[in-house]
Amino acid sequence: MKLKFTEKQIAEIENALETKFSKRGNQFRTLLENPEQNRKLTLEINTDILIGDKTGNLISVFTSSAHAQLHFCTGFVASDVLGEAVFIGQHNDRLSGIIVKKAAAFSIYSNLDASLLSSDFTKLGPEVMVSGVALSLAEHLLEENPDS
Repeated sequence: MKLKFTEKQIAEIENALETKFSKRGNQFRTLLENPEQNRKLTLEINTDILIGDKTGNLISVFTSSAHAQLHFCTGFVASDVLGEAVFIGQHNDRLSGIIVKKAAAFSIYSNLDASLLSSDFTKLGPEVMVSGVALSLAEHLLEENPDS
């Protein structure tokens, strides 16, 4: 099922990240700041836009030293408790994700085997375990046959 961001879903992300988005057309944009650690991060959610010859959701994160994008975002989880939003994109059995934290930090994981999220993390090496644990919050969003 194709994700269409609604105003209610954007409000969930705003609550988790303790921010407000500005809206222009199909784009939602916000600035997260953490003065204690001298960090700023801009998060953009572009909904239902043309990406190549298909339409989808584009999540972009900008910092002073990095720019990351997640093309064709298929799901998200906003957690007030963790103060973060997890955005995922699934293609067949592969998963990529961006985690944005209200403290103006982010992580990106790409091309994971989706089965890692339901693995026994104690049997994985720490290099692999971190990504599975980080994205496991979104495990319930995974589709068995996402591209069919």
